[in-house]
Amino acid sequence: MAVTIEDAKGTPATQLDDLDKRLLNEIQDNFPLVERPFAELAARFDTDEADILARVTRLKEARIIRQISAIFDSRMLGYHGSLVAMKTTPETEAFAADVINRHPGVSHNYKRNHPYNLWFTLTLPPGMDLHEEINALADKAGALNTWPLPTIKLHKIGVTMDMTGEKDKSARDTEGERKRNRTSDLSLTAGDVELIRALQQDLPVVSEPFVGMAQTLGVPVADVLAGAQRFLDGAKMRRFAAVLHHREAGYAYNAMAVWVVPEERRPEVGKIMASFKAVSHCYERPTYPDWPYALFTMLHGQCEADCIAMAEQIKVAADIDEYALLYSTKEYKKIRVQYFTENYAQYLDSEGRVRKPGDAAPVVE
Repeated sequence: MAVTIEDAKGTPATQLDDLDKRLLNEIQDNFPLVERPFAELAARFDTDEADILARVTRLKEARIIRQISAIFDSRMLGYHGSLVAMKTTPETEAFAADVINRHPGVSHNYKRNHPYNLWFTLTLPPGMDLHEEINALADKAGALNTWPLPTIKLHKIGVTMDMTGEKDKSARDTEGERKRNRTSDLSLTAGDVELIRALQQDLPVVSEPFVGMAQTLGVPVADVLAGAQRFLDGAKMRRFAAVLHHREAGYAYNAMAVWVVPEERRPEVGKIMASFKAVSHCYERPTYPDWPYALFTMLHGQCEADCIAMAEQIKVAADIDEYALLYSTKEYKKIRVQYFTENYAQYLDSEGRVRKPGDAAPVVE
């Protein structure tokens, strides 16, 4: 069901106490990959496992926690994709959104306050042609115009909602540029793919949540945890963490700040923008004749004033004058990308390893 910005609230509908808020902050960044993760969380907060299990269950039932699972780097798994901006007429928008939503590779689809009114992400497995898929969607949707906006350079990705209100919204990261844009190592075996399929599922809220996963895979729990850690160490997994429903968590405004930046300054400015803790995503993307914005930053606020203030702080720090704030005014689709679904064997080569993007699909007789 589509969600409009008018549905959003400035505070969570469920009353959260101090421990709820601190717990939500913790599991967005530092969910423990151990046999009894909720007991480990209980130790961190000087409470017991039953209390943490009850709190997480309640926060999921209240739709504040969307999911607890692995968050993978699509490119490091051999997938490829793009943000896509589509322009439709007001009369055809709903039809076009429905066409887009039906594509299994579309995970996010929003209406934004701009002539390019539909913004969606398309992620494809190895062997599928990205531009062919985008062109086919545009044709079916009756789009007036469509621009692929793939990532040229990723400066930052990682959505964390501050639930305590204690973090400084204008604070800067002290660690420097995050180490991204690594060359994909596609050395995934069929066993690795099975593990990825399991780890991307929502973790059950029970004392030993990895046991069922291990039983399904036919391996010890220790092997599941070791494999997850190996994916983290090899940058195939960004993190294992909780993802929140932004609006239910009190972050009603989702602004995509887009910036006009001279080409020679884009690397420098990208680093500056990514250094702001309030920025969850920062990308360089292509420009077009009617789309001059090269850098994209995502801002999340409890009110519109939060987003405006963040953008103004970034503007001053980066010394960039021209930008626009595009708000999501309707959510047509928002799900997690699912990797190697259904007949995942089609994504493997004759040696049981993941094929690279662009490789021909195997012939099935």
